[in-house]
Amino acid sequence: MLENQKIRPESVIGPVGEPLTLASLPPIDTRRWVIRRKAEVVAAVKGGLLTIDEACTRYRLTLEEYIGWERAVDRSGLAGLRVTRIQHYRKLYDRINRY
Repeated sequence: MLENQKIRPESVIGPVGEPLTLASLPPIDTRRWVIRRKAEVVAAVKGGLLTIDEACTRYRLTLEEYIGWERAVDRSGLAGLRVTRIQHYRKLYDRINRY
């Protein structure tokens, strides 16, 4: 995929439609992960601005944590990243996957 290519975009479209660049991504020392910041990191990886490895190293994330964010965005959009709704969405998708 893009990880094997040397060429990277200068910017990608962020979760609310604004351009994202490396400079506009959340700060490296981010401790409080709100929905928008998580979605910006996911958009940066999906758009090829960062690789998954770079994002995990840059923000001190585990691969499982990042994949959880990506899966939440894919399934439920930005609302899926809301920490208070994780249990709700988990139950919903467990029911869907059963059938």
